[in-house]
Parts: sequence; structure tokens; C-alpha cells
Amino acid sequence: MKPYIISHMMTSVDGRIDCPMVGQLSTDEYYVALEKLGPCSKLSGRVTTALECTAVKEESSRMEGNPIGHKSVYVAQKSEEYTIIVDTHGKLRWQTNEADGHPLLCIVSEQVSKEYLETLREQGISWIVTGAERIDLPQAMELLYEHFGVERLAIVGGGHICGGFLEAGLIDEVSIMVAPGIDGRQGQTAVFDGISHTGCSPYKLELENVEQWETGIVWLRYKVK
Repeated sequence: MKPYIISHMMTSVDGRIDCPMVGQLSTDEYYVALEKLGPCSKLSGRVTTALECTAVKEESSRMEGNPIGHKSVYVAQKSEEYTIIVDTHGKLRWQTNEADGHPLLCIVSEQVSKEYLETLREQGISWIVTGAERIDLPQAMELLYEHFGVERLAIVGGGHICGGFLEAGLIDEVSIMVAPGIDGRQGQTAVFDGISHTGCSPYKLELENVEQWETGIVWLRYKVK
């Protein structure tokens, strides 16, 4: 079993998600819509977390030590919702064990050191360790459901995390808010980015709902076929 997973993103008309750029095209619409999705844990990648999460003390290099080398789960505390961070090599350092009013939960690979995990334990931060070189996302979602009771999960950034979940076949619903503006800059991350396959085989969606907001934003919700 795994959680029901929603990718929830704000984008320009050309599909770019750079936070400062999108912030010039919108106010709090993204968070209003996020609340409308209902109670759910929130998941983001290392880059987005480092930029936006006030619980981050610093982003550093991988902590030295012996890699744990096997699957591991540590539940520091139980909660109805978690703030979940995908941080493959354990590069983020924390100044508190919660963010946005919910306990932190770090998902990392088996490459992280035992010493790093011990610092998380000392701070009261939960973890899931899975995947030898890269995080095993399907197994991580199974462990998230089994050990933490997470039944609904919203992916809130960034594009490579969304791409990874999509490629792994884990996303159930796509929620996209299209802001009234165009980025157009070369090399900017898209809503779904970094997918490894090179064939021309798009992921097909089924439109569920459309809302036009007074600010010119359009909220699209799709089911993944």
C-alpha cells in the first residue's frame, strides 16, 4: 500500500516553476488551493526545501562516516501530517524538528552515514532510508504508509521530484495552477523535469476539474491514467 499522491504546483503559462518568478504572478492562491486539497502530508525535494523551509539551518556537503548500507526506518513521533523532505545524500542540516507546524521526516538513500542518522535521532527527526545509490521511491512510499500512516501526500516541489515520482508511476493526481504570465528564460525547470527516458511517449491524463480565479489563475486537476 502507498499514499494517494497529488502533485500540486504553480507554473507560468510556459510550464516554468521558478519560485521568485511565480511569486511575481500570484499571491496566496497556491496555498489556498493546497488547503482545498484536504489534509495531507507535504513532500518536497532538497533544493526547494533549502530555499523555502525555515527549519533548515544550512545546506552542507555529505556528512563523513560509514554509509548505513541497508533499509532503515525511525519514527521519532507520530502525527496526522508530516513535512517530508527527499534528501538523497543527507546534505541539509536542521535547526528544529518541525516545519509548518508538522514534524520533519527525511527520506534518504543508503549512502548516508550512520553519523548523519544519529544527528537526526538526537534532534527528534524521523527518517526513511531506502535505495542503494538513489532513493527507492516506490519502497519509500510503502514504508511511509506502513510506519507513519500517511494516506494522502501532496508533492509541493520541485520539478525533478515531480518527474521522479511520475516516472516511478506513483502520482495519482496532478494539480496545476497556471499563473497569467510567461517566463521564457532558457534552462528553467519545468513542472515535471529530469525524466530519464528519451522516447516520445507522454504520460496521459484525464481532466477532472477546471477553476478560473479572479486573479487570472486557472486551476487544473487531472487524474493520471
